[in-house]
Amino acid sequence: MSEVSVLVLMGGPDAEREISLRSGSMVAAALREAGGFTVHEQVIDRLTVGDLGTMPGDVIFPVLHGPFGEGGPLQDVMEADGRPYVGSRPRAARTAMDKIASKLFARAAGIRTPPARVLVAGEPVDLPLPLVIKPVEDGSSVGVRRCFTDDQVAAARAELEPKFPSLMAERLIQGREITVGVFERELLPTIEVIASTEFYDYDAKYERNDTQYILDPELPESVRAEIAHASRILYERIGCRDLARLDFMVDADGAWFLEINSMPGMTDHSLVPKAAAHAGISFAEVCARLTHRSIARMKGNHRRSRPVEATESSPETDAPVSPVSGDETP
Repeated sequence: MSEVSVLVLMGGPDAEREISLRSGSMVAAALREAGGFTVHEQVIDRLTVGDLGTMPGDVIFPVLHGPFGEGGPLQDVMEADGRPYVGSRPRAARTAMDKIASKLFARAAGIRTPPARVLVAGEPVDLPLPLVIKPVEDGSSVGVRRCFTDDQVAAARAELEPKFPSLMAERLIQGREITVGVFERELLPTIEVIASTEFYDYDAKYERNDTQYILDPELPESVRAEIAHASRILYERIGCRDLARLDFMVDADGAWFLEINSMPGMTDHSLVPKAAAHAGISFAEVCARLTHRSIARMKGNHRRSRPVEATESSPETDAPVSPVSGDETP
């Protein structure tokens, strides 16, 4: 049986480029470990359909994080290219990257999420303290500032407004940070993140070795069910495909949805690989299954002559989500 030729894309023009390079290298290594693949690693910046067409591979595994690589533009290019690819299609990618848009989906579904506002330069923040200032479209806690005073809000805005096209303010929820991955429509075990720093920032995620990760943490059954229900509903309604990661804060009121990532990190510090391993799925198996799944979609007549966004008769998602762990729907 001939090997499958896989083009692993990494890099990109976004703030999370370095994490993408690490993630992409690990995905490429995992595919080689799994066997049955010829792997082509390609570091990119921005690229066009013409650029992508010159690159080898029968299937594309994009491992990019940020507005271009994860938030829709690269997905548009891959749709036009026509080869099967891993991950969400353009509309779902855009919605997941846009924190305000994904929160609107949560609100519409009756899922608890902290109040938030898009910031307009020169206008006051219409939320009480404490709050969080962060980019509407970025990940890995890039540009996230916790603010407990008006002076801290002013300083955060002065620092971030020149750097990011759009900022938001969100009510600060202080409690336990819980994340859950979705892999091939299945919920992976929950993880509680305990950072030694003020919060789970970029350094705590990727540079430090003193962040604690508690697999299947003890949670009230009502909270566990709430997180599982919210994860299934948002993954399906936003239209994510193949994999995703959802982040929550838990306080005395229950679970609060923060954001969804349609291409979560794939480094040795990343949460989806940790959760998959806890469920008995090796990183090599994760990458191999995602690659074969994208090929199977193409063979199942999912290929289109031109990019077509999801409608009620052509959903971007595959099927309802089911649990790997013991979580129960409320």
